[in-house]
Amino acid sequence: MAAQGSPADRFNTGEAHSARVYDYVLGGKDNYPVDQEAGEAMIREWPALRVHMRANREFMHRAARYLAREEGIRQFLDIGTGLPTVPNVHEIVQEVTPDSRVVYVDNDPIVLAHARALLTSSPEGRTAYIDADMRDPDAIIGSPQFQEILNLRQPVGLMIIGILHFILDTDDDHGLVQRLLAPLPAGSFLAMTIGTADFAPQEVGRVATEYARRGMPMQLRTQAEAEAFFTGLDLVEPGVTQVHHWRPDADQEAIDDRDIAMYGAVARKNT
Repeated sequence: MAAQGSPADRFNTGEAHSARVYDYVLGGKDNYPVDQEAGEAMIREWPALRVHMRANREFMHRAARYLAREEGIRQFLDIGTGLPTVPNVHEIVQEVTPDSRVVYVDNDPIVLAHARALLTSSPEGRTAYIDADMRDPDAIIGSPQFQEILNLRQPVGLMIIGILHFILDTDDDHGLVQRLLAPLPAGSFLAMTIGTADFAPQEVGRVATEYARRGMPMQLRTQAEAEAFFTGLDLVEPGVTQVHHWRPDADQEAIDDRDIAMYGAVARKNT
């Protein structure tokens, strides 16, 4: 993830990229043959992959809407934005409060190009994009966009959705999350999803092998390991659960637990 140089220097369509594979599996068009081949190989290993990825995306929608509507959060930091797929965080929260502000963070140059073109704010609000890696919190926190758009005298919603499974223990995973939370004031929230093999270990394990074979190693975590990321925070009910069980919409279709390989939770920072 921590490639160097300008976005143009890092533009590589010869290797699969997690954001573009995600886009392909969800039915998007911003991907390349190498991403399509990778996505198809993973679907062969686990046909539920599309269901799983849609459920992860829908958790993000519900969490963002909850924070904006129920908790009054008006500014958001979205780490690992991925390719824009309607609705995006700013569209959800600005529907609740048009003057909401969102700072998106990703390090894929293709995502950067699309984000600049498509992640446009309402007239009352603000959106910005930071070209940075989650493994470098200082680059995020020290960026002009972070400093200019996020008012650290007011709570922030930190969204880390669908990326933590690409952050390994050896990357100081807990330390990275804490460093992103540290500058945020009391009353801020963390919304996060965490990949797991608890419910379909063989199938999800094969998908992880496919990712690793293409240079995208991942780490899948147990529920106890997922819960540890929220130590010291106050979990919103129902706590850490599979993403489709977190405050589902009334019209959500039934989903088999074996088809979901992601825990999700929202928690409040009180100090």
